[in-house]
Amino acid sequence: MTFTWTPHRFSGGALALDVANTVILRGDADRSIDRFASSEQIESFCEAAGAMCAERGGMPTALRPPPVESEDVLIDLREATDRYFRTAIATGAEDNALLADLLSACATALRTAKADELAAATAHSVLHLIHGPDRSRMRICTNCGWLFLDRSKNRSRIWCDMAVCGNRRKASRHYKRKKETTE
Repeated sequence: MTFTWTPHRFSGGALALDVANTVILRGDADRSIDRFASSEQIESFCEAAGAMCAERGGMPTALRPPPVESEDVLIDLREATDRYFRTAIATGAEDNALLADLLSACATALRTAKADELAAATAHSVLHLIHGPDRSRMRICTNCGWLFLDRSKNRSRIWCDMAVCGNRRKASRHYKRKKETTE
């Protein structure tokens, strides 16, 4: 299956979150889609990330996909990133075991990947998120479940992308209200 990488696909606000969000409908095993299921999709993600990823500081201008034999390092890092941040956001607490797994995945990526490869750049992004000022701005989209950084002034954003998830939620509420009044 081929996907198009649009700006919405990079609405996480940080490369690590955009990589974690490459699993669509993560919580629904029957409908879940892994956008990194093929080497070609990882390569096209790298091309698109250079143009659309919100995180610019310290990120190489052009990202290279990992060699096929190293893709599992990227996937392990993606999964550890999602588990750690999703749990931390949902519970409001640190989980030392998940943090240790994430740091181990980062260490493996940094040890095995070249600096301009996606896995290394993702590891740098993770480390910045763990300790950086954006940590308290992480959220889970109430519509699609993606991880994102809330950069709104009053920190009240609940959707990863207003133009997509926000509109879907608002349209759904409008439809329900309209249906209730006609019954």
